[in-house]
Amino acid sequence: MLAICGGVAIASTMDAIVKWISGTYPLHEALIIRSLVALPLVIWIARRATARPNFFDRHTPRSLLRGLILCSAYIAFVLSIATMPIADSVAIYFTMPFFVAGLAYPVLGERVQLHRWLAIIAGFVGVIIMLDPSSDVFEPAAFFALYSAFGYALGQMMGRDIARHVPPTVMAFHQNIVYLAVAAVLVAISYSFDFSGVTHKSLSFLLRQWVMPAWSDLLLMCLLGAMASCGMILFGTAYKLAESSFVAPFEYSSMIWAVLFGFLLFGDIPGLHTVAGGIIVISAGLFMLWMDRARDRRQPQGA
Repeated sequence: MLAICGGVAIASTMDAIVKWISGTYPLHEALIIRSLVALPLVIWIARRATARPNFFDRHTPRSLLRGLILCSAYIAFVLSIATMPIADSVAIYFTMPFFVAGLAYPVLGERVQLHRWLAIIAGFVGVIIMLDPSSDVFEPAAFFALYSAFGYALGQMMGRDIARHVPPTVMAFHQNIVYLAVAAVLVAISYSFDFSGVTHKSLSFLLRQWVMPAWSDLLLMCLLGAMASCGMILFGTAYKLAESSFVAPFEYSSMIWAVLFGFLLFGDIPGLHTVAGGIIVISAGLFMLWMDRARDRRQPQGA
């Protein structure tokens, strides 16, 4: 619980920094700088945890695939907050525990019980309310946040199995390698085509060319790397130490940070649809957690 709450606090602070710079700099620039800063830190932490960490073995391809999935989820989320208030994106992202529950059987072979399916259905009703597709001001970037929840859920479910063979620090190393590779591809794309006519905030953040950063902004992007190295390890540790259905609901604490940062830094106040849908999603997630704990207490010891 402490690991996941700490990871959420770090990730929420990073989200606020990324939104702050998204109107000026491209996504790939932030990714490259944060990954170059995080990489040596992750290696140092890995060597402190294990005398001779094995960074490449037969499990590396699966760990790299997990890193690619998590990278796509991260990119989707920051693209959503480039356009939307952080609290709105986070509220939609709260569907992640339901994706975790739904993926439990195909990924881990865990049976999905009736109460989880009920929570999943309620959660997606909440999402529909938050998306408000009938509104004239519907924002397509909301689907970035929704995909982020799915990609992150899949990556964390894979991580629980991979963590049996690969330490969280090594998984964080692989994740950083993937982030660098993806950022390099984005750089190549941004210079290969003319995207100067793109005006949507999310797409502009994704496709604009490199901008020489001011020293203050460079320090912020370097801070992203230091925070990312700690956050990746905390998330990996949390999902290694406990079942995903227990860990995931604690990520709801990110809503506190999202509302706080959104109001203090950007003057954002969650709308009525976001509040109503968010309450449904959070309630469904807490119901799923409560039922899971009640089921575990009923099971005989050693079952």
